[in-house]
Amino acid sequence: MTDAAQRSLKVLVYSDDVNTRQQVILALGRRPHPDLPELEYVEVATEPVVVQNMDRGDIALAILDGEAVPAGGMGIAKQLKDEIYECPPVLVLTGRPQDAWLATWSRAEAAVPHPIDPIQLAEAVIGLLRPSVPATS
Repeated sequence: MTDAAQRSLKVLVYSDDVNTRQQVILALGRRPHPDLPELEYVEVATEPVVVQNMDRGDIALAILDGEAVPAGGMGIAKQLKDEIYECPPVLVLTGRPQDAWLATWSRAEAAVPHPIDPIQLAEAVIGLLRPSVPATS
Protein backbone atom coordinates (compact mmCIF):
# COMPACT_ATOMS: atom_id res chain seq x y z
CA MET A 1 0.00 0.00 0.00
CA THR A 2 1.31 3.45 -0.87
CA ASP A 3 1.66 6.31 1.60
CA ALA A 4 -1.28 8.07 -0.07
CA ALA A 5 -3.52 5.04 0.42
CA GLN A 6 -2.53 4.84 4.11
CA ARG A 7 -2.99 8.55 4.77
CA SER A 8 -6.01 9.33 6.90
CA LEU A 9 -8.85 11.55 5.74
CA LYS A 10 -9.68 14.57 7.90
CA VAL A 11 -13.36 14.93 8.72
CA LEU A 12 -14.52 18.15 10.36
CA VAL A 13 -17.42 17.64 12.78
CA TYR A 14 -19.17 20.89 13.78
CA SER A 15 -21.76 21.25 16.51
CA ASP A 16 -22.10 23.47 19.55
CA ASP A 17 -23.18 20.29 21.38
CA VAL A 18 -20.32 17.98 22.39
CA ASN A 19 -22.79 15.06 22.57
CA THR A 20 -23.76 15.52 18.92
CA ARG A 21 -20.09 15.58 17.89
CA GLN A 22 -19.45 12.38 19.87
CA GLN A 23 -22.52 10.66 18.35
CA VAL A 24 -21.18 11.37 14.85
CA ILE A 25 -17.68 10.13 15.68
CA LEU A 26 -18.95 7.00 17.43
CA ALA A 27 -21.39 6.26 14.58
CA LEU A 28 -18.64 6.43 11.95
CA GLY A 29 -15.72 4.98 13.87
CA ARG A 30 -12.13 5.08 12.61
CA ARG A 31 -12.85 3.34 9.32
CA PRO A 32 -16.46 3.20 8.10
CA HIS A 33 -15.55 1.14 5.02
CA PRO A 34 -12.57 -1.08 4.05
CA ASP A 35 -12.09 0.90 0.80
CA LEU A 36 -11.45 4.10 2.75
CA PRO A 37 -8.41 5.13 4.77
CA GLU A 38 -8.84 5.79 8.48
CA LEU A 39 -10.70 8.93 9.42
CA GLU A 40 -9.13 11.63 11.56
CA TYR A 41 -11.68 13.86 13.25
CA VAL A 42 -11.43 17.60 13.81
CA GLU A 43 -14.06 18.57 16.39
CA VAL A 44 -15.25 22.17 16.16
CA ALA A 45 -17.78 24.06 18.31
CA THR A 46 -17.81 27.54 16.69
CA GLU A 47 -18.31 28.97 13.21
CA PRO A 48 -15.01 30.93 13.04
CA VAL A 49 -13.03 27.76 13.77
CA VAL A 50 -14.97 25.88 11.05
CA VAL A 51 -13.96 28.54 8.52
CA GLN A 52 -10.32 28.52 9.73
CA ASN A 53 -10.07 24.75 9.34
CA MET A 54 -11.79 24.71 5.95
CA ASP A 55 -9.52 27.49 4.66
CA ARG A 56 -6.47 25.31 5.42
CA GLY A 57 -7.52 22.98 2.63
CA ASP A 58 -6.82 19.62 4.28
CA ILE A 59 -10.40 18.68 5.22
CA ALA A 60 -11.89 15.86 3.11
CA LEU A 61 -15.45 16.20 4.43
CA ALA A 62 -17.36 18.59 6.68
CA ILE A 63 -20.25 17.33 8.81
CA LEU A 64 -22.21 20.34 10.05
CA ASP A 65 -25.02 20.32 12.63
CA GLY A 66 -27.96 22.20 11.18
CA GLU A 67 -29.37 22.61 14.69
CA ALA A 68 -26.24 24.26 16.15
CA VAL A 69 -26.56 27.71 17.71
CA PRO A 70 -25.88 30.54 17.20
CA ALA A 71 -24.59 29.56 13.72
CA GLY A 72 -26.48 26.68 12.12
CA GLY A 73 -24.77 24.20 9.85
CA MET A 74 -26.91 25.04 6.82
CA GLY A 75 -25.90 28.68 6.82
CA ILE A 76 -22.26 27.72 7.31
CA ALA A 77 -22.52 25.17 4.48
CA LYS A 78 -23.86 27.85 2.11
CA GLN A 79 -21.07 30.24 3.14
CA LEU A 80 -18.38 27.58 2.60
CA LYS A 81 -19.76 26.63 -0.83
CA ASP A 82 -19.92 30.31 -1.84
CA GLU A 83 -16.46 31.25 -0.57
CA ILE A 84 -14.16 28.21 -0.95
CA TYR A 85 -12.97 27.22 -4.41
CA GLU A 86 -13.46 23.47 -4.87
CA CYS A 87 -15.00 23.18 -1.41
CA PRO A 88 -14.92 19.62 -0.10
CA PRO A 89 -18.22 17.79 0.32
CA VAL A 90 -20.54 18.89 3.11
CA LEU A 91 -23.05 16.77 5.00
CA VAL A 92 -25.65 18.59 7.11
CA LEU A 93 -27.38 17.07 10.12
CA THR A 94 -30.99 18.25 9.93
CA GLY A 95 -33.54 18.56 12.71
CA ARG A 96 -36.07 16.39 10.88
CA PRO A 97 -36.13 14.32 7.69
CA GLN A 98 -38.52 16.93 6.20
CA ASP A 99 -35.70 19.54 6.45
CA ALA A 100 -33.62 17.83 3.74
CA TRP A 101 -34.81 20.45 1.22
CA LEU A 102 -33.08 23.13 3.32
CA ALA A 103 -29.83 21.23 3.00
CA THR A 104 -30.31 21.44 -0.78
CA TRP A 105 -30.56 25.23 -0.46
CA SER A 106 -27.30 25.24 1.51
CA ARG A 107 -25.64 23.33 -1.38
CA ALA A 108 -24.69 20.46 0.95
CA GLU A 109 -24.12 17.22 -0.92
CA ALA A 110 -25.98 15.15 1.70
CA ALA A 111 -28.29 15.45 4.69
CA VAL A 112 -28.94 13.05 7.57
CA PRO A 113 -31.65 13.80 10.16
CA HIS A 114 -31.42 13.80 13.94
CA PRO A 115 -31.54 11.46 15.79
CA ILE A 116 -28.43 10.12 14.10
CA ASP A 117 -28.84 6.70 12.52
CA PRO A 118 -25.31 5.21 12.36
CA ILE A 119 -26.05 3.16 9.21
CA GLN A 120 -27.61 6.09 7.32
CA LEU A 121 -24.75 8.40 8.38
CA ALA A 122 -22.07 5.87 7.38
CA GLU A 123 -23.68 5.28 3.97
CA ALA A 124 -23.81 9.02 3.28
CA VAL A 125 -20.22 9.59 4.42
CA ILE A 126 -18.88 6.64 2.41
CA GLY A 127 -20.69 7.95 -0.69
CA LEU A 128 -19.14 11.39 -0.23
CA LEU A 129 -15.59 10.23 0.56
CA ARG A 130 -15.22 7.37 -1.92
CA PRO A 131 -14.68 9.66 -4.97
CA SER A 132 -11.77 11.39 -3.17
CA VAL A 133 -9.87 8.13 -2.65
CA PRO A 134 -7.77 6.89 -5.58
CA ALA A 135 -8.78 3.46 -6.82
CA THR A 136 -6.36 0.62 -6.11
CA SER A 137 -5.98 -2.36 -8.39
